[in-house]
This record gives sequence, structure tokens and C-alpha cells, in this order.
Amino acid sequence: MAKRDFYEILGVAKNASDEEIKKSYRKLAMKFHPDRNQGEASKEAEAKFKEAKEAYEMLSDPQKRAAYDQHGHAGVDPNMRGGPGAEGFGGFAEAFGDIFGDMFGQQRGRAGGGRQVYRGGDLSYAMELTLEEAASGKDSQIRIPTHENCEVCAGTGAKPGTQIKSCGTCGGAGAVQMRQGFFSVQQTCPTCRGVGKIIPDPCTACAGQGKIKRQKTLEVKIPAGIDAGMRIRSAGNGEPGTNGGPSGDLYIEIRLKKHDIFERDGDDLHCNVPIGMVTAALGGEIDVPTLAGEAAIDLPEGTQSGKQFRLRGKGIKGVRSSYPGDLYCHITVETPVKLNESQRKLLRELDESFKKGGSKHSPSGDSWKDKLKGFFS
Repeated sequence: MAKRDFYEILGVAKNASDEEIKKSYRKLAMKFHPDRNQGEASKEAEAKFKEAKEAYEMLSDPQKRAAYDQHGHAGVDPNMRGGPGAEGFGGFAEAFGDIFGDMFGQQRGRAGGGRQVYRGGDLSYAMELTLEEAASGKDSQIRIPTHENCEVCAGTGAKPGTQIKSCGTCGGAGAVQMRQGFFSVQQTCPTCRGVGKIIPDPCTACAGQGKIKRQKTLEVKIPAGIDAGMRIRSAGNGEPGTNGGPSGDLYIEIRLKKHDIFERDGDDLHCNVPIGMVTAALGGEIDVPTLAGEAAIDLPEGTQSGKQFRLRGKGIKGVRSSYPGDLYCHITVETPVKLNESQRKLLRELDESFKKGGSKHSPSGDSWKDKLKGFFS
């Protein structure tokens, strides 16, 4: 199956800026992230997530984007680079990629000796909170993956008792000089891939990486008023960089558990309050729940189902808010069920009494009957 155009995947024009490409990718990544898509839609979302990721990786790199613009998918296909002229083109594009990186200050840089330095990738962690925890904030501990120096080789990557050698191709510089016409440019050493060193006998414990992947405990402070969809950034706790590059960041994504009573809408809270028909008819004081305890509401006589009462300041004070939101109590009048014969008799007598009283007991009902007569006539 032929690959789709990278610009089409991200939904941007071919002359789109780096910022436009990045913004579009972030939007697609949030939409199709596997954590946000479960069940039957997960496979399709995962495929689109990978497709968007590949497109962004190609178009966010000036070297790869230039190759793609000129040669299409063949220009960035690693399987095509062994063909005629591929080596020369790859070196030329890679050289200009280095120049663009130096000029425009991308995340890729150079360490001592010409070695390329890369920032580590960002990590994402989903944290689920109760409504009460989100409202009041909390200190939490999470376990995240980290990389520590291998204890067997002490972080060298070489098998104990063996030596690391300087790369013979670049002389330990991590980069080699090449000429392309009248240009003299520098590119990453193809032998050591910019490291400047060769490990003839890698450590078996870490496969020559010098680091072991482990879990570490991180203290996280959740601010009061945080809401679902918000993120907390923990700088430097992402994946480690390459060749001494800075580590990426950890982003903690907040999710809220479904509450038994309340529904959150920004800083406001909503809840349904069921009452009996006698209470609704006679009115009186009832107790309603809030996050801080119980509060009282004065029901007027003849309260109807659907009536809404607003309790100011009984909602949640958001992270960026100066004042707390409100609590909205929605009244639901319950009809009695499972009546005994005596109760049925009393209700029939009461109904007869209402009918004798005319429309004053049920003005809405009589008004509705009048509308029906007009409709059918």
C-alpha cells in the first residue's frame, strides 16, 4: 500500500513553517494517542498516531524535509540509500542539515570534538484523581522509567577488563570532513555515529549502552483546583539525551474519576437532589451535599421538578481562578412507588380534592389541556 503524503497527513501546506508543522502534529498526537483511544477504535487510532509521528519526524528535520521535497518518499527511505548516487546525495543533504541546525538553533547541537548532541524525548504519565483530590490538591508519588549507569561496566559500555578504542575513521572527533564540489563540509562519522569511540567488546549486562533502564520514584505536587486535561511538567525527567545532550521532560496528564454525586464544569459543580412530592408541595428546608460538608436550601411551596438552586462559592477554586465557582442543585421530584391500598385510597381522595379546586392546584396542566384543544380543533 502506497504511503500517504507527509504534508497531507499533518494537514499543512508544503510551505508550512516549522511552528505550523509542530502545532499540527501536537494536535494529532493528542487526538490519536493510544491512552485516549480504547476499545475498537484503538487500532485505527494507533495507526494514525504512528503515521503522524513518522510524518513529523521527517518534516521537522530540515535535512529529511529537503530530501523528501525533492525526491518524495524515496528520498527518506533508508532502503533506497544504497542505490546509485544515494551516498553522495545523503552526505550532501546531511551536511546542509548540519549547517541549518547551526544557523537556526535546533535541538541538535555539537559536543566537543564534533560529536552530535541530541535532547532526550519527552515522556507522558497519566494520573487519575478523585474530584476531592483535584479540588484540594495533594502530594503524590509516581514511578517512572529512568536510566542509571550500569554497575557491571561502571557506565563505560565495555566489558570489564577490556578497553574502549578511539574511532579510527574520525580519530575520535565524531565527525568527518567531506567535499561536495567547491563545498567542504562536516558530517557525522558513519562508523561511530558521532560518538567518537568504538567498543570492541560490549558489556553483556547493558549491551554496550553503559546504562540500565530502571524505575525511580518521583515526588509530584498536584496544585489545588487542577482539572481534567491539564498537564504538569517535570523538567529533566524524560528520556536521557545522546552524547551528553539534555534530558527530555515528563508531562503528567490529569484525569478525573467519575464522582457519585457531583459533575464538574470548569470551576462549577452540579448535582441532582431528589425530593418527595410532599416536600415539593409543602416546601421547607432540605440539606444538600457540598465538597466542604452539608448546606441548607429553603424550598418554596410548590417547587417543581427541574428547579435549579445556586449556592455561590460552593464549587471549586480553579488553578488560575481568583474565586471559587458555584454549586448548582437540580431538584428532581420523585413519584411514590410500591403503595399499599390505604395509601392509594388517600391519594385518590387527595386527587379528588385537587380536581374540585380547579386550575389553582395545577396551572401548568390546565394550560397544557387548553393548548391541546386548540391543536386538535
